[in-house]
Amino acid sequence: MIEQDSKPFLYVVVCAAGIAAGVGQLIAAAQESGWEVGVIATPVAASGFFDIPAVEERTGRPIRSAWRVPGDPRPFPPPDAVVVAPATFNTINKWAAGTADTLALGTLCEAYGLGVPTVVLPCVADALAAHPAYQESLIRLRGMGVRFGDPYSGEVQPGGGRPEFGWERALELL
Repeated sequence: MIEQDSKPFLYVVVCAAGIAAGVGQLIAAAQESGWEVGVIATPVAASGFFDIPAVEERTGRPIRSAWRVPGDPRPFPPPDAVVVAPATFNTINKWAAGTADTLALGTLCEAYGLGVPTVVLPCVADALAAHPAYQESLIRLRGMGVRFGDPYSGEVQPGGGRPEFGWERALELL
């Protein structure tokens, strides 16, 4: 346990997008880079968008998706950095507006006030990304110092495949 305590702690916030099933790639890369990882999922993401038992086994910690009860111990130490991946249209817009109606959003809103470096890998369909509210949210979050990876729409490419999601890019941006 002493060795784990000396490692920086990364919060990974997972939103409800189909590619969330691949979040283990980010966790593995972060652990290989010397991070200890805790996962916070939006309530919808926690309802089946990724393999919760596998992620809990990989991190050695429970997935968090709800507020803890006062008096309960904190299951994670304070974060040294936060990665939001995949970050959805809904989460990005609510976060930029300062809405903290879920643990994931509350964590993101608080991270700004604590000065915690935050990286976002957006996963937003092109039609939603064109919405003016989304564009304004990106401007606000960038103004808050949030770093963004390349947008990922998940659109089918010629030939039928989808592009790879750049999980490891999050670590490069930290």
